[in-house]
Parts: sequence; C-alpha cells; structure tokens
Amino acid sequence: MIFPVTALYAALLGLLLVYLSARVSQHRRRARVSLGLGEDASLERAARAQGNFVEYVPLALILMLLLEQELATPWLIHSLGVMLLAGRLLHAVGMNLRASVNPGRFWGTALTWMMILLASLLNLWHLF
Repeated sequence: MIFPVTALYAALLGLLLVYLSARVSQHRRRARVSLGLGEDASLERAARAQGNFVEYVPLALILMLLLEQELATPWLIHSLGVMLLAGRLLHAVGMNLRASVNPGRFWGTALTWMMILLASLLNLWHLF
C-alpha cells in the first residue's frame, strides 16, 4: 500500500533531520568535542534541536500513517503534516537563538504537540 501524503512529509522531515544532524557534526568539529557536549552552548543547542526532533517526529509520522491508511481525507493528513513540518522548522530556528524566551521554540513546540494531540484523538475516534 502507498501512503503518498505521509511519504511526502516523512521525506521533507528526513531532509530536516539530515540538516540538524550536520549542524551537530559541524559544531562538534568546531568545538573539538567527539562525545558529549563539552561546555559549548551552541553545540548543546544544536544537539537538543536534533534530539528533540528525534523524540517527536517518529511517533507523529506513525500517527499520520495510521490516519492515512484508515481515512480517505488527504486534506486532513496534509493539515497534520503542515503542522508537524512547520512546528519542527520553527523549533529548529528557535533553538539557534540564544534568547531564553523565543517565539520559534514556543510555537514550534506548540504546533508539534497540537499535531500529535489531534492525530492521537483522531486515531482514537476512528478506532471507537
């Protein structure tokens, strides 16, 4: 079975993960830190942006895939995919800022959580 909408967002998010991973490697080379974070704040921000991405995106894509398999409403799956992609992009940009409070991290996290919440509830609704 083919899931074109989820595949599109998985591919775009995969590209973002490669970018975030490359940034971690770049910061590691610059800071000369092979393991851990050393005491480099920019390396820590880059690593947390990548780590946070890896913590949320797999489950979100699984939830999207389950919905795409069961529901024939591509606009709904696209809406969830846009929320997830926008949330992860905003979060990644926000993690590059040194400000303790920044809108990128806040809205990126909020969009990601809202997407996972909606997708979870929709899966439950469809199940029952």
